Amino acid sequence: MDRVEDSFINKTVLVTGGAGAIGGNLVRKLIDLDTKKITILDNLSSSYEWNIPKSDKVQFIKGDILDDVKLKWVFKSKPDIVYHLAAHFANQNSVDKPETDLMINGLGILKVLEYAQLCDVERFIYSSSGCGVYGLDSKMPFEEHDVSINLHTPYQVTKLLGELYTNYYHNLYNLPIVNARFFNSFGPGEVPGKYRNVIPNFFYWSMKGLPLPITGTGEETRDFTYVGDITDGLLAMAHYEKAIGEAFNLGASREIMIKDLASWINELTGNDAGINFKERRDWDAKSRLLSCINKAGNVLNYKPKVEFRDGLKETHQWFVDNWDNIQKFAEF
Repeated sequence: MDRVEDSFINKTVLVTGGAGAIGGNLVRKLIDLDTKKITILDNLSSSYEWNIPKSDKVQFIKGDILDDVKLKWVFKSKPDIVYHLAAHFANQNSVDKPETDLMINGLGILKVLEYAQLCDVERFIYSSSGCGVYGLDSKMPFEEHDVSINLHTPYQVTKLLGELYTNYYHNLYNLPIVNARFFNSFGPGEVPGKYRNVIPNFFYWSMKGLPLPITGTGEETRDFTYVGDITDGLLAMAHYEKAIGEAFNLGASREIMIKDLASWINELTGNDAGINFKERRDWDAKSRLLSCINKAGNVLNYKPKVEFRDGLKETHQWFVDNWDNIQKFAEF
């Protein structure tokens, strides 16, 4: 099988957290492939049913990864490929609720791994965090071998813990795992909110004619990566045999300054309210983020295709098309 798409022919795929921004975009791509069935398990704690892709192939089950009854139900269909995207999301959220973060991101993945191992899945892909597992002592651009144990939030700790668990199941049980380290994913599908990422929140405030709050100087950088590029990387992780047992950065390998991001979003929306600078958050210790994607390029044939400002335009259009629902469900 030379094509990535061939690895999904007549396959059953489970996507935990499949109602979220990355999960939803991944499911849309899976629908277009020759998959047999796609099961979404999501408790809708940070996602919404109206944002779930619709297809005869898709079965949505509302449930929690900590619930053994729901896990038994979704693994009853013997999925061939598992994408574990469900998580207690966001650094600030984990600082506010560290015990919840540990339960979902620690015990949650342990439970999902156990069922995956019992079902003898063909591939288990875990959504880790490139923004989390690298620390101030990691050299930029971040390379996969240079993880840190000097971390600043419970979310970063539990994302690394998830990788340790996947590696354990690979080492002891030969479970064919792959760890995907996302860098600042953005694009259509992410509803803004208190614990959401900066880009959807900036679009929300900008479309409401409000100044965009920047915590810091605005010269901080992030490696913003379009969600379509990330989902292409996720599909490739289920295809290449050399990916098994490995971790890969899924980034764009470019730095975008936050003050430039704010200006471009205000320009797209026609917002003249400008920018409002605020004090930097205590846990936000990284002024720069930049991924090295050479390993993903060599093994997965991963190559980001979407230019940043083109991705912003696509995101803005999604906000325009879904503005009524976004205003109704955004939680701050």
